[in-house]
This record gives sequence, C-alpha cells and structure tokens, in this order.
Amino acid sequence: ISYFLNQLQKDLEEVKELLTKATRKRLRDVLMTEKHKLELEIKNQPPPKPKETAEEEKSSLGGYTVKINNYGWDQSDKFIKIYISLNGVQKLPAENVQVNFTERSFDLLVKNLNGKNYTMTFNNLLKPIAVEGSSRKIKTDTVLVMCRKKREEKWECLTQVEKESKEKEKAAYDTSDPSEGLMNLLKKMYAEGDDEMKRTINKAWVESREKQSKGDIPMDI
Repeated sequence: ISYFLNQLQKDLEEVKELLTKATRKRLRDVLMTEKHKLELEIKNQPPPKPKETAEEEKSSLGGYTVKINNYGWDQSDKFIKIYISLNGVQKLPAENVQVNFTERSFDLLVKNLNGKNYTMTFNNLLKPIAVEGSSRKIKTDTVLVMCRKKREEKWECLTQVEKESKEKEKAAYDTSDPSEGLMNLLKKMYAEGDDEMKRTINKAWVESREKQSKGDIPMDI
C-alpha cells in the first residue's frame, strides 16, 4: 500500500473517530464533508502495481524519483493543456518523456533529467478524453500535456474530486446566516492554518465565549 494512501486511510479513521464524539451539528457537518472527501480520494487512488512489475520499473529507472505537484493548465475548445516546468527537459532524448493516457486519466514519466526521474499522475479527470488524439510536446524547460476533449465543452476544473470538493465548500459557506458563514470560514482557516493561526483562532474563540457568558454578545457560536 502506498504511503499516500496509507495516510489518507489514517485521516479517515481519525475523522470517523471524531464523528462518534461530535455533538454539535456544525462540527458534524464539517466532519461529514471531510469524511466524504477522504473516501472519494481513497476510491480514486490507482490500484497498486504487482510487486515484480514495480520492482522491475524501479530498477530500470534508477536514481531518485520526484513526484511533480506544481503545474499550470489552460484549455481551448478541443484540448485541455497542462504545463509542467522542468529545467533542461528539451535536452533529453524524446523517449525519456513518456505519457500514458486513458479515457479519464494520464500519467507522465520523465526519465533521467539531471540524475532524477519525475512523475505526475492525474486520475479521474473531470470529463472523458480521446486517448488517440492526446499527446505531449517538449518545449524549452516545459512539458506540455495535450488532452483531447471528447466533447468540445468548457471544463470548470481538471478532476472530479476537485469539482466535488468545490461544490461541498460552496454549499458549506452558502448560507443566509452571517454568523454561520463566519463559523464555517473560521473552521476552514483553523483546519488549513499553521500553529500561529490555530493559536490566534483559539484565543478569539475563548474571548468570544467569555463575552457571551457575561451577556456582552447575544450570539451562539
């Protein structure tokens, strides 16, 4: 099992544990949203490769393998275009830059660039692509992955997971109750913030509860 998948499963177990203890509806709603998101991510992880194949591929690559996380993307009527910056990639033999496409995914492998291998995988693309019409182009310091759309329509994002995450987030903050919207925003900031952010929010929370208990502010958060 991959390290990333293992971490996702541990996160899911912790969210489930918190759900058994949560009593406030707003907290349960946030936890349920996170539970759904994690389950979807786990579901969309690629199946593990047979050990022999994985070992054979690893030994054939040699060197250190880096997972690419940074990219830019654009689209035209016919193509989704993903731009990956890799210094000096144009100097490699063409066969060292490989992209495998399926109807809803692609994975990129760049072999032996400055002593390292680079990989990037996109699973569960938002809409189907035409494998035979898709390709990759090597430009100066950039690999351009061209995914041919099966239908000429605008994509709002790249993957189904990203779309569902945005929809959940929009639903969570789309509320006519300003205090509820603020609470949801604070929860998101706390979840994504660093230690300093968490301390700041905790301090504000304690102070607001103290004021509420003294009757200074008539709001239930």
